Amino acid sequence: MAVLKWLGCSLFLTLVISQIFAEVPHKRFEYKYSFKPPYLAQKDGSVPFWEYGGNAIASAENVRIAPSLRSQKGAIWTKSPTNFDWWEVDIVFRITGRGRIGADGLAFWFTQNRGAYDGNVFGSSDKWVGLGVLFDSFDNDNKHNNPYIMAVLNDGTHEFDHQNDGSTQALAGCLRDFRNKPFPTRARIEYYKNTLTVLFHSGMTASDQEYEMCLRAENVHLPKNGYFGVSAATGGLADDHDVLHFLTSSLHAPGQLPVPQAPQVNEEDQRKLTQEYADYQRKLDQQKETYRKEHPEAQIKDKDEFEEWFESDNQRELRQIFQGQSQMFEVTRELNRKLDEIIGRQERTLSLMSSMQGGGGVPVVTQQQPGQPPVQMIDTIRRHEVDAVLQNQNSILATTRDLMAFVTDVRTRTDTIISNQARQPTAQVQSVGYDMTSLVNEMRDGLNTVKRDVAATAAKLGHVPAGGSAGGSCPNCLTSTMFLIFGAVQLVLLFGYFMYRDSKEAQAKKFF
Repeated sequence: MAVLKWLGCSLFLTLVISQIFAEVPHKRFEYKYSFKPPYLAQKDGSVPFWEYGGNAIASAENVRIAPSLRSQKGAIWTKSPTNFDWWEVDIVFRITGRGRIGADGLAFWFTQNRGAYDGNVFGSSDKWVGLGVLFDSFDNDNKHNNPYIMAVLNDGTHEFDHQNDGSTQALAGCLRDFRNKPFPTRARIEYYKNTLTVLFHSGMTASDQEYEMCLRAENVHLPKNGYFGVSAATGGLADDHDVLHFLTSSLHAPGQLPVPQAPQVNEEDQRKLTQEYADYQRKLDQQKETYRKEHPEAQIKDKDEFEEWFESDNQRELRQIFQGQSQMFEVTRELNRKLDEIIGRQERTLSLMSSMQGGGGVPVVTQQQPGQPPVQMIDTIRRHEVDAVLQNQNSILATTRDLMAFVTDVRTRTDTIISNQARQPTAQVQSVGYDMTSLVNEMRDGLNTVKRDVAATAAKLGHVPAGGSAGGSCPNCLTSTMFLIFGAVQLVLLFGYFMYRDSKEAQAKKFF
């Protein structure tokens, strides 16, 4: 029995849910009856598919129906009537003012004809035909029942009851505060199958789903094709009445959503359009031919000209391969650098261990806990010292290579001079004031002087002050061998220079 009851309840709930979802209408957004930011108003101040007037001001973010000045009225209306029966409108608006009490209010309209822009009923015309949802912010009847939201129907024969705030003509309503809220207030007005529903969002949160029921009325008959509008007015008290969004959706019963059809073009219009296109194409070809005749040097752009601006599949693949190889190279270089660091640390550790085993090096005592013997660390050569030594060696090798290249150059030039003299034996090299014998004597005297200076310097270095080692080596001093080598190189250079200059002068004298 329990199982049968459970099955019966499940079947009943399934039927109820299916019936509810079967009655949910389809919505289709109607852009010609809507506006929203950004770019709500165009550069010329107009709102697409809408007309506004009175004291209304349209901007890129909202439409200010009535500003916060006394006795201001304004309205905005759609340009064309609706072409659907059922609809839903979402309005996002703000009503703000400095005082605790504001006036007069804002109204939503769906009427058979467009109303005025400076009418007596919240800025619109009286004796309208259709629906008005009024957001009344001023208490005219002193019943302390404002701000108030109410729906009023009119067949065009009744005047609005201002003294009683329209309470005698209201279809339904609710008491809700919509002034000076932290977030924009919202109203959702739905008219579907002759049922009017108004939902209200108080604007206390930023969520757009927290609607609450304001009113619901059945057997409401509105004009089949009407105009949407919003109006507002101020009196002795004034508020800013701003509308941010006005979004309209048409409602259709399930299975009755109309399928938009492409506009039909008759055969005559089709023929005219085809003829116009052919004429235009012929004129364009004639203009191109005229331009080519007048500008023969201009290059004719073909379809393949712009392919260079786009990347082909092969180029993209090659670029990706190159990028991948570049990334691999960077990673490999980084690994190489880290490997060098590890090898350097290992070398330093091995040298430290070998120094400790051999007992050499300078001991460095580190601080240990009390009661433990001190551990001696051996101070060895540092990494930067090894780098400095290697750098100095590289500098010496580079200098030696430069000297060898220079000597080779001098030798080549000397051979060239000798060969020139052999080909032209009549050309005599005249002396320019330097005798070879005297030059050799001067060189001998210079070498003797250098030897004496070296001997004197060696004698001085033999007497080392206290604290130094008499027989110690001086790694930073220049040895006698190196000094003699440099002196010989300089003499060779001087001798080559003199011979080169003498040959140049001899060749110059042949032209005189």
